[in-house]
Amino acid sequence: MRGYDDPCGIARALGLIGERWALLVVRELVFGPKRFTDLRHGLHGISDNVLSQRLRELEQADIVRRRKLGPPSSTWSYELTERGRELEPVLTALGQWGSRFPVSDSTHRELSIDALIFALTTTFDADIAGRLETVVQLNVGDDRFRAEVRGGHFRVARGNADKADVTIIAEASTLQALVFAGQSLAQAEAAGEATIVGDRCVAEHLLRCFPPSVRSTRVT
Repeated sequence: MRGYDDPCGIARALGLIGERWALLVVRELVFGPKRFTDLRHGLHGISDNVLSQRLRELEQADIVRRRKLGPPSSTWSYELTERGRELEPVLTALGQWGSRFPVSDSTHRELSIDALIFALTTTFDADIAGRLETVVQLNVGDDRFRAEVRGGHFRVARGNADKADVTIIAEASTLQALVFAGQSLAQAEAAGEATIVGDRCVAEHLLRCFPPSVRSTRVT
């Protein structure tokens, strides 16, 4: 990895994570370990060679490590180290800053599942949430997330919720349209693109809690 010959902490940090795709690899691992193929699927446009190189560099920097998943998969995966997890608030701040700028017309507009879930954490508005306190199961494609709103904070973790007030079932493109492109829940349900199980009022309230500065559009 190239350095900057500059003792500033920012320069030293960029020497570790400043290469193209590096921070996006970290983003894809915030909610838990992933296999190489899953990482590649979440990073639109990256080549196998570049992803392999970034993973090697991040391993050398003690930001990412490899480990073998247990049965039934028993495959190798990548996960964040303690140093890597310390980058989450950095990503959050970058996401909040970057969301104020428009998306280029040439940009692939559909977010990866992990990028979408991360975008929810960076755009959550506690004022809109008000007194909402809830546990929500988000079934996004084949992925499962437990979302919780408590004390004006929104937290998400990969996995199933033991006792959810409501379950929202949708593909990533539909959830993106519901929270960031103004699609109504009723429209998505009528089209068979979303299913709500449980407290519908909670689902509708939650979906209104993510007002980005610059709205994205749905891929058609």
